[in-house]
Amino acid sequence: MSRVPYVGQSGAVTVELTRPVSRRLLGTETLLVLGLSLGQSAIYAVVSIIAKLTADGPLSKQTASLNTSASARPWLDLTYQLLGIVFALLPVLLAVHLLTRDPGDPARTLGLDARRPGQDVARGAGLAALIGLPGLALFWVAAHLGLNATLVPAALPNVWWAVPVLILAAVQNAVLEEVIVVGYLVTRLRQLQWRLAAIIAASALLRGSYHLYQGFGAFVGNAIMGVVFSLFYLRTRRVLPLIIAHTVLDVFAFVGYALLPREWFDWL
Repeated sequence: MSRVPYVGQSGAVTVELTRPVSRRLLGTETLLVLGLSLGQSAIYAVVSIIAKLTADGPLSKQTASLNTSASARPWLDLTYQLLGIVFALLPVLLAVHLLTRDPGDPARTLGLDARRPGQDVARGAGLAALIGLPGLALFWVAAHLGLNATLVPAALPNVWWAVPVLILAAVQNAVLEEVIVVGYLVTRLRQLQWRLAAIIAASALLRGSYHLYQGFGAFVGNAIMGVVFSLFYLRTRRVLPLIIAHTVLDVFAFVGYALLPREWFDWL
């Protein structure tokens, strides 16, 4: 969008001229946003699963750890954890900023506003139940078939700030993934005139691919979750319920693993 001066009978005024963004520019922008965020994670996850498959021993005997300690000194570890959470959210701010070039408010476009708090919470809780319970069953099957690595959802030391940091990490994961992989990506692919099935497949496969470091069961489960979440967003244009659902799932996984007895998780 550019501004040019115009001089009329009543004096100088400013006229805004809107220049439509080309499909090529939108495509390049989308690749760059993904390359700075979850597209990059997907590439690392592919390398990680290749490393696991070519290492000694089966995949099921190897470990995939989340939320690991970054320093033996607790206060330095806390600093690293918080910095990691903050900087992981920068691609979200970038995506929302780039959407300001489109007509309307980006928060309303993505469904991030607080117009329907009660409905968003109810839908988020429903989605968490819809995804969480079958997801546990799928994870159990994948573990017994040797298709997943042994998952450690929380590997922080026993310190006072561990649970608050795990909750913040769950929120960060949810915001990053749902805004980028669903809200932003679906919006841009629709503008690029992709077919509906291709949009859903791209979002779902991306979600599955950056979970590949956990194993093939995690890839399938998260890809299915991606299909459900993409369809929900296309129907409602609300990404906030997806963030709520994802946060609930991750809080249960991270905090539950940190607080409950380890033998409860032997099936992982």
